[in-house]
Amino acid sequence: MSTALIILAAGKGTRMESDLPKVLHRIAHAPMLWHAMRAGLAVEPEATVVVAGHEAEQVKASALDFDPEAKVVIQQEQLGTGHAVAQAKDALQGFEGNAIVLYGDTPFISEKTLLAMLEARKSHDVVVLGFEAADPGRYGRLVTSGDTLDRIVEFKDASDEERDITLCNSGVVCADTATLFDLIDAVDNNNASGEYYLTDTVAIARARGLSATVVTCDESETLGVNSRAELSEAERLFQISRREELMADGVSLQAPDTVFLAWDTVIGRDSEIEPNVVFGPGVTIENAVRIRAFSHFEGAHVSSKSTVGPYARLRPGAELSEGVHIGNFVEVKNAVLHEGVKANHLTYLGDAEIGARTNIGAGTVTCNYDGVFKHKTTVGTDAFIGSDTMLVAPVTLGDGAMTASGSTITDDVPAGALAVSRAPQVVKPGLATKLFKMLKAKKAKQAKGN
Repeated sequence: MSTALIILAAGKGTRMESDLPKVLHRIAHAPMLWHAMRAGLAVEPEATVVVAGHEAEQVKASALDFDPEAKVVIQQEQLGTGHAVAQAKDALQGFEGNAIVLYGDTPFISEKTLLAMLEARKSHDVVVLGFEAADPGRYGRLVTSGDTLDRIVEFKDASDEERDITLCNSGVVCADTATLFDLIDAVDNNNASGEYYLTDTVAIARARGLSATVVTCDESETLGVNSRAELSEAERLFQISRREELMADGVSLQAPDTVFLAWDTVIGRDSEIEPNVVFGPGVTIENAVRIRAFSHFEGAHVSSKSTVGPYARLRPGAELSEGVHIGNFVEVKNAVLHEGVKANHLTYLGDAEIGARTNIGAGTVTCNYDGVFKHKTTVGTDAFIGSDTMLVAPVTLGDGAMTASGSTITDDVPAGALAVSRAPQVVKPGLATKLFKMLKAKKAKQAKGN
């Protein structure tokens, strides 16, 4: 059966103390909204509807960045979760299948949990995601009779007996789309908050003779983010979980707590990550790569059997083929380094293509920017770039070419040629001795005067 996602993302998030909509605050370099949308991909949704409200245009732009096919609808007034879901009705007109309601500020619902909810939907009309709370606090309570969910009671409306229940409501609901909207149409706001609760649909469903049940998950999956402190805690939990996944998949982390990952970081088995490494978004590390300490990555791809760092920086567009060596204080941006390239010290390679097995000497810089335009440097295979070479782009060096140390290369260098571009050395015999004598005498005179 087809499935649609309804993702609620209309809240302002007053406790965040921010001009940014709550769901656009980032965990592991991605908006919380993206985490929720990615979780929903597990059910292969045929349609995704995001319900926006506060700063709706920003939320819409972010949702469409993740999924250009998503539909974004507006909740003009925030009158409760039931009212929010109702805003998706027109967008799903004619859709036949299940609908799952998710939340843009609850980013950690797992694939396993969503699939379990769909499985439960095969035998029940309404499925609610619940969890056993260590501290039930002000969560809504799930009132059950065996496997049957009778109703959901909001904390404000719960009796003392109902507040003793520890099975709590996550807010995530799955039902047939037509049934869901039919139930919502029957919801009123006769409660302590004067809001239209999505949770009331369960009692209405049971009163109509429909079946309802609960699927449970670990409490950590239901973590909602409403403040900066909770955002920080969500980041911490994400990093712990992702590090554990990587190590279980065969990646070595020497000091796991010091490695920070993005939401989409991919690292292959038998790779080794030394301490204090940071991964920004869009990074793929293949198998058997060694990432040395204090390196930073963003938008980069590193092929197998390569070594990067320590203190290296790979920026967007960095493409390293197999067996490449990038050493300390080397920066690579928008550059392709073919198999076996070595750039081991103090080098900048930007807007460049470096041929296989070429050696880049210490202090080499591709001078790629003229103040207005970026230009490309191309170096062939098996070339040798001497230390402290300035490659002033656009420039091309052929296969097996060589540059002398300290050269500034402004013209193309043919294959097999040596390019030397530096001022002739002048030697003045005895002049150093005279200069030292003069300077030391001047220093002594100043010291005596003081």
